[in-house]
Amino acid sequence: MDATETPRPAAAPAPAARRLLVPLGTLAAVGAAFAYVGTVDPNEPGHYPVCPLYALTGIYCPGCGGLRSAHDFITGHFGAALGANALAVVGYLLFAVLWTLWATRSARGLPFRIDLKDAHWWGIGVVLVIFSVARNLPFGSVLAP
Repeated sequence: MDATETPRPAAAPAPAARRLLVPLGTLAAVGAAFAYVGTVDPNEPGHYPVCPLYALTGIYCPGCGGLRSAHDFITGHFGAALGANALAVVGYLLFAVLWTLWATRSARGLPFRIDLKDAHWWGIGVVLVIFSVARNLPFGSVLAP
């Protein structure tokens, strides 16, 4: 900045309602998806596509049973939700916690970042692989949808 330029005043922080637009929009989209799955039962054939991996190989992927799990979760059948896909239920709860932190920090005007290191990504991958393998073996049939 040279001597002829006048300094700009700092921008006023956005009001809390504006800062919450993206978190609330995300919650609305996820809520709409859950409402749809809660209304249209995935246990009835013809409403949702079949998992391509399961259709081609008969092997359950980490997401198999996720729609049934979401339907059971949203309708209050938590035991059945865990039975359909326990990892998905953990994901629903993790989303709820992270969304709450995001919305709280956004309302306060604070940034929210999830900065996962390579080790975290590897750990997530290992959990997904172990879950996938275990649910396809006889001893892990309790994890199969």
